[in-house]
Amino acid sequence: MRTLIVIGIGAGNPEHMTIQAISGLNRADVLFIPDKGAKKSDLSGLRREICDRFVTNPKSRRVEFDVPVRDEPAPSYRATVDDWHENIAGIYEALVRDELSEDGCGAFLVWGDPSLYDSALRILERVKQRGNVEFTVQVIPGITAVQALTASHQIALNRIGDPILITTGRRLTEEGMPANAGSVVVMLDGKCAFQALADKDLIIHWGAYLGTPDEIIISGRLGDVGSRIVETRAEARTRKGWIMDTYLLRKPGEPED
Repeated sequence: MRTLIVIGIGAGNPEHMTIQAISGLNRADVLFIPDKGAKKSDLSGLRREICDRFVTNPKSRRVEFDVPVRDEPAPSYRATVDDWHENIAGIYEALVRDELSEDGCGAFLVWGDPSLYDSALRILERVKQRGNVEFTVQVIPGITAVQALTASHQIALNRIGDPILITTGRRLTEEGMPANAGSVVVMLDGKCAFQALADKDLIIHWGAYLGTPDEIIISGRLGDVGSRIVETRAEARTRKGWIMDTYLLRKPGEPED
């Protein structure tokens, strides 16, 4: 039976690659490299750099494929994402069917970690449910953007006895700062949802392009640095054509030492 290895490759630094991840790369007959277009060529470029640096299996080959662009949410965000995932599932199914032998091994290189705000595992499950091609899945964890963020800011993610919540910019806009969490990690925020928060005494630790030479980090009281983050983010996105960022919001309290 075919085997698919879903490998977390870290948040942007090739040295985030674990020994387990490198071993997984070299087990694969085929390495699947997604291409999200010219504006995000840096992302596929990093995957190629990782393969150039760590793959020693002379029999492995790379197969690049285009990732369809997600439509704007209409009539709903969930429905739009569902349609997008269905389109990608068709691409995955064709790749597995056409590029792998019956007992072959393929690898998908996933930014960060496959289990945190990435849909590769959900999409592969869709492919399984279609029943047109059989395969098993193995998962190799990677360094997440959350870990890279706290490392760059030289802070611990948790405070003693304090709960942590991971959410999205969309939910932060709708619900505000959760009352039951002293620390909140916000991902997938394209509109700087923190601007709408009433509590300007919150501490924010923000980072973009984490782990890469282009890394930018800003931290401080939200009321003091919020506008600077918005401006810095807009400038960076214009300059590069894309941005990947995340941030940690924390209620004032325990000293961060």
